[in-house]
This record gives sequence, C-alpha cells and structure tokens, in this order.
Amino acid sequence: MTALALGTPQIILIGVSIIPLIALIDILRNDFQKNDKLIWILMVIFLNIIGGILYLFMGRKQRVKKQD
Repeated sequence: MTALALGTPQIILIGVSIIPLIALIDILRNDFQKNDKLIWILMVIFLNIIGGILYLFMGRKQRVKKQD
C-alpha cells in the first residue's frame, strides 16, 4: 500500500507533463487557418495543462482538413 502511495504523485506528474506535449506535437503537425496555429501554441505553452486540455477538446476541430 505504501509503494502505491509513493508512486501516485509521480504518475500524476507524468500525465500532466504528457498532455501539453501531445497537444504541441499535434498542433505542429497539422494546418490551421490564419493565426490559429500560433494562438494554440501560445495557449499550450502559457496555460500548460489547461491549454493542452482545451486544445485536445476544442482545437482539434479547427484543423484544416487535408485534401487527398
């Protein structure tokens, strides 16, 4: 029981660190209209976890669809 309690903060910290990283990678790999890409990058950098979560829920819908 003690080993699980010691590992929980580290697991939460890793999760909190990964969400903005995933969001930034996704933003950089996709195209957006006008300045949306820059705005999302700044939001993820300055708002960190909140910016990453906002992008994953709202920003992914704003991407420009690629033509085949």
